[in-house]
Amino acid sequence: MEIRNFCIIAHIDHGKSTLADRMIESTGTLQKREMKEQLLDTMDLERERGITIKLQPVRMQYKGVQLNLIDTPGHTDFRYEVSRSLAACEGAILLVDASQGIQAQTLAVLSMALEHDLAIVPVLNKIDLPAADPERVTEEVLHLLGCRREEILRISAKDGRGVEDVLKAVIDRVPKPSVSSSADARALIFDAVMDPYRGAVAYVRMVEGSLKKGQKVYLLGTQYESEVLDIGHFAPKYASDAGLFAGEIGYVVTGAKDVFNVHTGDTIAGKKDLQPLPGYKKVQPMVFAGLYPSEADGYPQLRDALEKLSLNDAALFMEPERNAALGNGFRCGFLGLLHMDIVQERLEREHDCDLVITAPSVQYEVQLQSRNPGEVVRTSLLRADEPAMALISNPADFPDPTCIGEVREPWVGLEVLCRKEDVGPVMQLVQDRRGMYQSLEYLDADLALLRFEVPLQGIILDFFDRLKSATAGYGSM
Repeated sequence: MEIRNFCIIAHIDHGKSTLADRMIESTGTLQKREMKEQLLDTMDLERERGITIKLQPVRMQYKGVQLNLIDTPGHTDFRYEVSRSLAACEGAILLVDASQGIQAQTLAVLSMALEHDLAIVPVLNKIDLPAADPERVTEEVLHLLGCRREEILRISAKDGRGVEDVLKAVIDRVPKPSVSSSADARALIFDAVMDPYRGAVAYVRMVEGSLKKGQKVYLLGTQYESEVLDIGHFAPKYASDAGLFAGEIGYVVTGAKDVFNVHTGDTIAGKKDLQPLPGYKKVQPMVFAGLYPSEADGYPQLRDALEKLSLNDAALFMEPERNAALGNGFRCGFLGLLHMDIVQERLEREHDCDLVITAPSVQYEVQLQSRNPGEVVRTSLLRADEPAMALISNPADFPDPTCIGEVREPWVGLEVLCRKEDVGPVMQLVQDRRGMYQSLEYLDADLALLRFEVPLQGIILDFFDRLKSATAGYGSM
């Protein structure tokens, strides 16, 4: 059977999960009575907030072709989920809201998809809205992608209009997975969850060979040996199969009870001496905060909860820390404030932790002027390759000013998409945060893309709210 692996990428609220619902409905993967809105958003948090937090795979059958879809988040704080989804696919549906047009996150996820050499299927959604302007947005997409006008599909995911055309376009335009002739099984883990009864469950993309139930497998990164207790695909719940074959996406129940045995980006192989697949780039945390239990005896529970959560959330960084007032806890790194908020809520809900969280900050590089830097700061803060440099994210760890040579702070590239009349207020806002203007590009007569370099500390707290105020809600970053 032919296979197509693809994902849906878009800006926040452009209709990714709704389109996934209609595809599941159109292909008959689930019966009408089993359907509900945002079916692939399985966490309570996702359904309450109306956002996608975790990538979610599902297998569908359409006209004799196996379609493996991965629904992705839209928020920039969950971009690591998007990049891992892209690495497991050969194509991507680029969804654009026909009323809002191209937004900042559309550009970000598109550039990630092009880095992975994916086939792009451009789709305009929400054409049923009174405010929809498909002609203007089509011009924006043509300018962005350089594709032909007839390649851009127009749909309404809400009422199902045009969804069949999208499925046909996926079959026609997304290439088949390239399958090597090697008989040795190798599969890339793109996500993992800890099941309280069955141990670690790895979500995998089979790259070579096949895996079968009961087979002995090896995780090449952690040198962990296990037996395949169960194997299958997502329908979208777990559906057991006899095995998984090259090019397919599915799950493998390893039975590992220790969270450190299964890592996102690791390779599951049929033999111990095989070469591991190239994994994922380690993600760099942007925002740091201290997490402490409100009662001292809650520390072991918090540690276990964070370990289990870091298996499912590969972007979460953690290390033990002690505070004179709050006792033992953890210094955690996040990709943004929303990511931090979600982690806090998941710890409180799923793991029943009672938390105290310190104010978020960024990481500074501090050059020390001391013959023995270990006497000035904790040795765990010193860089291994540069012992006179300390990486400090907690203000309490800053050394005496007389011992500091220089302090470096992280700067980031910032892209802001806004109307042409908002260019002045946006520039003023960024300059107030010590930002430096880089370039201005007009995507069309009314839409401007501004690029800046700005200190991360200046934008992590309330910058997004101020940007929305300055641009009457039209600006995105």
